[in-house]
Amino acid sequence: MATPNDTNKPNPLQDKLIEHSYDGIQEYDNPMPRWWLMTFAGTIIFSVIYVFNVGPVGNGNGRVADYEADMAAYAKAHPAPTGGDMSGDQLLALARDHEATEEGEETYKAYCASCHAPDGGGLIGPNLTDAYWLHGGAITDIYKTVTNGVLEKGMPPWGKTLKAQQLAEVVAYVSTLQGTTPASPKAPQGTPVTP
Repeated sequence: MATPNDTNKPNPLQDKLIEHSYDGIQEYDNPMPRWWLMTFAGTIIFSVIYVFNVGPVGNGNGRVADYEADMAAYAKAHPAPTGGDMSGDQLLALARDHEATEEGEETYKAYCASCHAPDGGGLIGPNLTDAYWLHGGAITDIYKTVTNGVLEKGMPPWGKTLKAQQLAEVVAYVSTLQGTTPASPKAPQGTPVTP
């Protein structure tokens, strides 16, 4: 009968030991369990199907088609502001209304002064008091610029944030700034627009 210390009998555990050791510790060379390997293979197959989404998998049209349909439905329900809601005559009438321009000044100070300066002389944004305009100086052009923004220059589309009345009042106020003398005006930008 062989004892555990008998060196003549082959030891199956000894055969599975890896040759090298680290800090006196040897490892067994055991394969991964089959269930673990199958789960791993399944996750790889699922990820390929999920990423490429070649048509419908299960119910529906697939996640890409569902996303595009949802975006189209949202765009239809929430059209982008066009800036064409107010006519030039309506905006000019607001510019002559002292109460409307006071309301517009409050909105301007809250949202616009950080970029255009409290007196309209320009900081990050352009000077609003001179005759030079980057996106048109007519009151309807100003309305479109404020409504739609200029994202490439960092101006957000205020038509999505402000109410229609606030938008019209702030444009009316900005139109009254032209020809005023700010404390430290920014250099002219854009093309000159004659009133």
